[in-house]
Amino acid sequence: MRAVGWAHSFPIGGGVEAGRRWARERLAGLAWTADASETVDDILLTVSELITNAHVHARSTARLVLAWDSRCLNVYVADTGPGLPAPRGPEGLATSGRGLAIVDAIADEWGTHPTPHGKAVTACFHPPGTSAHDG
Repeated sequence: MRAVGWAHSFPIGGGVEAGRRWARERLAGLAWTADASETVDDILLTVSELITNAHVHARSTARLVLAWDSRCLNVYVADTGPGLPAPRGPEGLATSGRGLAIVDAIADEWGTHPTPHGKAVTACFHPPGTSAHDG
């Protein structure tokens, strides 16, 4: 299969729910997702966390790209916030601050990258039964 991808921007008001719905609709078109509900759930949780981070921490529209390259489903979320984020431990009874730690725990690979107008966080998810070296 050749690579496929989709892109959409989600403004601060209502972007997280809309982003999850949009991502679920795109993923439904990939044959492997029918047998990989846990991976799909992990991808949707990552979309939620990264869009939330763009809205809350960068106070920015989130630009979401999903791309399937026959090896992994790539999630890319860019915003206009300065500096690169890093996972941090939860602070006491804080109800936030765990987004990147969650992504770190569920993604097969992830990273942060500066962009010309801010930053991006990427995460890669391999379908069950494949590895980073399958293609």
